[in-house]
Amino acid sequence: MKTLNDFNFKNKNALIRVDFNVPLDSNFNVTDATRIEAAKPTIIKILEDGGSCILMSHLGRPKGAQDEFSLKHIVSKVEDIIGVETQFIDNCVGDTVEQAASNLQPGKILILENLRFHEEETKGDKDFAEQLSKLGDIYVNDAFGTAHRAHASTTVVAQFFPESKCFGYLLEQEIKSIDKVMKTGEKPVLAVLGGAKVSSKITIIENILDKVDHLIIGGGMSFTFAKANGGKVGDSICEDDKMPLALEILKQAKEKNVQVHLPVDVIAADKFDNNANTQICDINAIPDGWQGLDAGPKSLENFKAVVLESKTILWNGPLGVFEMENFANGTIQLGNYIAQATKNGAFSLVGGGDSVAAVKQFGFEDKVSYVSTGGGAMLESLEGKTLPGIAAILE
Repeated sequence: MKTLNDFNFKNKNALIRVDFNVPLDSNFNVTDATRIEAAKPTIIKILEDGGSCILMSHLGRPKGAQDEFSLKHIVSKVEDIIGVETQFIDNCVGDTVEQAASNLQPGKILILENLRFHEEETKGDKDFAEQLSKLGDIYVNDAFGTAHRAHASTTVVAQFFPESKCFGYLLEQEIKSIDKVMKTGEKPVLAVLGGAKVSSKITIIENILDKVDHLIIGGGMSFTFAKANGGKVGDSICEDDKMPLALEILKQAKEKNVQVHLPVDVIAADKFDNNANTQICDINAIPDGWQGLDAGPKSLENFKAVVLESKTILWNGPLGVFEMENFANGTIQLGNYIAQATKNGAFSLVGGGDSVAAVKQFGFEDKVSYVSTGGGAMLESLEGKTLPGIAAILE
């Protein structure tokens, strides 16, 4: 696996696919710069070598060239974070862009306009990828968030750099973190899967049963398992059509000696509302008209014991409706247990949109080993799929 450390970028133009698909407010200010911060070590290494950086990214899902999706809006934020004067050009291919790239001095940064202003980007067009390839001497993919897309800038362009392509530090870290959970993790290995639906996690569960010793199933999808086992779940979210699958998963887990830990009690509410009336219920005896919205105290005690004895932990999905303050406790406590296990020497990987949002919201970012930057890419990795953006560098 070729990484930045295999190259010296002195007097080289590095063509870097970054993921600067960041949220902007109505005045086009960046509201969360995590993804720009994440690319900083890669950019700094290249600049310190005496190279220059040509950054390409998408922003949003534009229909053609739309000003609101222009990357010009993030240039000042990139300058603030990297600490280097940054140029911008209002296209990503063509003679003017090639001229700007060839005139770029060592130690300088050039940001190209939004790749998705050209439909050829998402179509994985080879001619478009070849035009992009003319801009750099070495291709660096540091965009884990788009590594599961076979787009021109993430995958196809790599073929024009047969000997001079590598992973940036961020993408290298993502690959190693997932490998640690899926391949090389110290046992016992625990996966915590939460969220609303079993259907969205089926392939992940099936793929990780061979890799883990413990599986905690929480959040909305736990009710499908409870009902499949004969429990009464009241008005809780439940995928009735997935109950046979839930029983099959439990059967497979037993055959593979994986211990599955389901909630035993929940905080139930009489409506889906932060100010609803609540009571603690056995998960198998939730009254009609009530729905489980968070893990209960006994469940959390059980989960705590499992987390603290684990040496490798994957967390994907919350334990309750953490967006509502009164149903956030389960997710917060889980974060505390994982933070404690990490402090005691465990490796913890957090990935997937909701769990990453929870980790940021409740201040656990620096208390776990690694927080993944890619939602869809992370999930596809956990499903055992080879991501095209990664395969393109390894070929």
